[in-house]
Amino acid sequence: MSDNGLVTLQSTHDFVTTLARIEAALKARGITLFARVDHAAGANGAGLSLRPTMLLLFGNPAAGTPLMQAAQTAGIDLPLKMLVWRDAAGTVSLTYNDPEWIAARHALGEEAQKPVAALAAGLQSLAREATES
Repeated sequence: MSDNGLVTLQSTHDFVTTLARIEAALKARGITLFARVDHAAGANGAGLSLRPTMLLLFGNPAAGTPLMQAAQTAGIDLPLKMLVWRDAAGTVSLTYNDPEWIAARHALGEEAQKPVAALAAGLQSLAREATES
């Protein structure tokens, strides 16, 4: 588990490709993509500039519901999210909340340990598929 609850992987691909790869990986696994939040477009609409920054909200009720059954406040961190972003040096990264951090944040008990481990493994697999060659 990371100290701040974030897991970040550097991508070997450009922004557009990384984004397309994560969306394709979600679709291939039958995971619902609920929303795309284009922070750069929002900034542009406010007359500001921001490097490419896209937040994806996605999930599967069968995976997330056990966390909310253990503590309904976990719903503030669900659906799951991944942020694809490009830094000032041009490096593209993908960041997501560590499910173990979510579990600790909401004091989820032992009954949530198995679903949390499954979510962590699934997110790591998705992130690697999107960022690695």
